Amino acid sequence: MKRRSLFAMVPAASALLALRSQGKPIPAAALTTAGFTASVQCWSFKEFTLWEAIEMAAAAGAGGVEVYPGQKIGGDLGEAKLTPALSDEDITKVLAHATKNGITPVNFGVTGISKDEAEARKTFEFAKKMGLYGVTTESLDAIDTLEKLAKEYDIKVCFHNHPRPTALWNPETISKAIEGRHANIGFCADLGHWATSGLEPLEVIKKIAPRVLAFHMKDRELVGKASHDRPFGTGVIDNAAILDEVRKHGFAGNVSIEYEHNWKKSLSEVAQCVGFLRGYSKMKA
Repeated sequence: MKRRSLFAMVPAASALLALRSQGKPIPAAALTTAGFTASVQCWSFKEFTLWEAIEMAAAAGAGGVEVYPGQKIGGDLGEAKLTPALSDEDITKVLAHATKNGITPVNFGVTGISKDEAEARKTFEFAKKMGLYGVTTESLDAIDTLEKLAKEYDIKVCFHNHPRPTALWNPETISKAIEGRHANIGFCADLGHWATSGLEPLEVIKKIAPRVLAFHMKDRELVGKASHDRPFGTGVIDNAAILDEVRKHGFAGNVSIEYEHNWKKSLSEVAQCVGFLRGYSKMKA
């Protein structure tokens, strides 16, 4: 299979690890024994409300969720949708429901974020109130504003990739943009979208591992064209080797399971993915 050349190596891992230590950690209760989260991206349960998605993530054995903008909240909040404009009272209700189910909200995205500092600040204020580790975005044009706010709020900005021909499909684009930036700026590595784009996810990770802050982790049937998600360990993406690689560089971030298949009946498959992450963690702890 033809492979594209990737890109120059990122800055030295030791320097990045020193910077990364400044960042706010994910609460210990949400971490696996290997030091990262086993979370569910709520987009996996987009056919349900956020209220239900939190309950389903808990049923699957996850410790966290990545919430996304626009999902109907449900429960006590009915038709209201999750946005940075959510009131403090309603944020408290969402967090209480998560706590009741043993779930920690960890990231917010994928979301657009403005270059305008006042507008961008609304997203960071929301993330702060939610107690989040990071925000997931593709707003690379706003990187100067995002870096400033990432430092101020001590919240990670995780740049996400969709498949080609979208703007950030090639990891070199993000890698060049974040070179020399604060350690709170990095990748949200969407493995499935790289596979769709004809990139071997493990080979990409070997080049960018020190700057990976979060994952949209997937397994796929094949590399080189679109295929549907599979439970971890049953496809062609070597997620265990990928986790080994980032953990060499001190990865302690969010691993979001994003399962975009069997939309209305994927719970058992998501649970298999959680089981893979927890099994890996027990073996590596």
